[in-house]
Formats: sequence, structure tokens, C-alpha cells
Amino acid sequence: MPRSPETGIRRGAFESVAELKRAIMEYLENHNAAPKPFIWTKSAGEILEKVARAKQALEPQH
Repeated sequence: MPRSPETGIRRGAFESVAELKRAIMEYLENHNAAPKPFIWTKSAGEILEKVARAKQALEPQH
């Protein structure tokens, strides 16, 4: 079943691994044809602080 580039592989149903591989490669080719830079919305310091808080929350409290 053909998929639009906008749909990509999200929520896809694939009948075989080969079909999934083709869909992934098609998605990557379409996505890479018009790349857009990722623009960070937080500073590195803010991101690292959040990671540290998450790590502390997930560590066992013995």
C-alpha cells in the first residue's frame, strides 16, 4: 500500500519486514530531500539540569 511522504511509517501496518524496510527507506529519502535544522528551545544548561533531576528521581532511594 503506497504511503504519502507526510505519513511516513507512523501508524503503518506492514505485511512483511521487507515492506517495512522499504517504507523506512522511502521515509528517509523523502525526509532527507528537504532537511530542516533542529532549533533547540532550551539552553544546554537547562537541558542538563532537567536530566540531572530526572536521574535523581529515577535512582533508588536507599
